[in-house]
Formats: sequence, structure tokens, C-alpha cells
Amino acid sequence: MKRFYKEVSVAGQDGAWQVTLDGRAIRTVGGQPQKVPTKALAEALAGEWAAQGEEIDPTSFVLRDMADYALDVVGRDRAEAIASLLPYAETDTLCYRADPEDALFERQNEVWEPILAAAEVRHGIRMQRISGIMHKPQPAESLAALRARLDDADAFTLAALRNMASLAASLLIALEAAEPGADVAALWAAASLEEEWQADLWGRDWEAEERREKRAKAFALSAEFVGMVRG
Repeated sequence: MKRFYKEVSVAGQDGAWQVTLDGRAIRTVGGQPQKVPTKALAEALAGEWAAQGEEIDPTSFVLRDMADYALDVVGRDRAEAIASLLPYAETDTLCYRADPEDALFERQNEVWEPILAAAEVRHGIRMQRISGIMHKPQPAESLAALRARLDDADAFTLAALRNMASLAASLLIALEAAEPGADVAALWAAASLEEEWQADLWGRDWEAEERREKRAKAFALSAEFVGMVRG
């Protein structure tokens, strides 16, 4: 699509903020006004539009997509949006380790266990560690506690959590990344530990490296999104 606007700006009204293109306020994919809670977030959204060249790249609107998800999806059915996040805890990457005799097992314990233990303390839960690929259910009370934690989150934070959880295959890593002062780079390194292990073992190619870099950037941007929602 050709760029169809010249000026990108931000307008605030009644405690909400919107991006405008040539004076026209942006709407979500679902057709409603794309009103966000902070000026910082609106300015970041405006930055995505301002960064476009003569051709618009739809894949570059990571922040816009999260804002639209918050308004169009979470806003329409909050309970369903929360329910869609819980499977990332039921099969959380941090809980699934290699077989104990595998060299990867030691590395997973070294990197993942401190993150998992900290998350358990933070949320008052206990998660089951699993070796091998066989699925085992997590304690119902732990999943209920995580659901309650998600119930407390605003729609925009839920949108960012969905993005991070899907990229990391882990709700617990996503929740940790959403905490103020989180070491987002270290959390992403933990999320991609197995992939990096396999790449070191079998070799790397530029296409896979490019995909990993894009996913890492999307994860970091999602964490920044949470910070901008806070203002």
C-alpha cells in the first residue's frame, strides 16, 4: 500500500490519546477510535506511522496491532482473552526440561529454575517441573492464581502479555517481562534457550538468525508497550 498521508501527530482529549494522520484520528481494525491511555503510548504509535516510507509495511506495526487487540478483542470479551492466555501456563516452557541425562537438562535448570522460582514466589503458586515431552497438568490452584493475576491487568497489558507469551511459549516469562525493571533481554534469552542450543549444536543459517532477531525485537517492544501503558 502506498503511503497516503503526510503529517503524523498526536491529540489528547478526555484523558485518552489518539494518533492522527493529516488531522484524521486513527481507527482500529474493528472500526472503533484507537484511543490509548497515555501520551507516551500514542507517541510511540505515531512513530510507527511516521517511520513508513513511500510504501507502508504492515508487518512493522507491532504496537498498533497490540493496541487494536486490546480495544477490539479484549474490550469485546475480556474473559475469553484471559482464557486464551492460560494455555501458555499449562504448557509453560520453563516447566518442560530435557531428560536428566541430557546435557541440555543442566543448562535449562541453570537458566530456567531461578526465573521459575521467582515467579512462583511472586504469584504464590507452585508449578510442576516435567522432564521429557509427555504433558502433565499443572496444579489447578496455580492456574486459578494466574487467572486472578490476569484479571487484575488492564486490556492493553493483556494485549502485550499475549504477544510475549506467544513468542516465548511461556506465560510466566511474559509476566516477568511485564514487571517494572525486568531484565527483558535475559528473559528472552531464557525463552529462546533451546532454539539457541540447537543452533549452536547443528549450525546457524542467516534466515533462521533473521527470524530469531525479529522475534527478539517484537518481545522487547511488547515489554516496552507495557511500560508505556503505565505512563
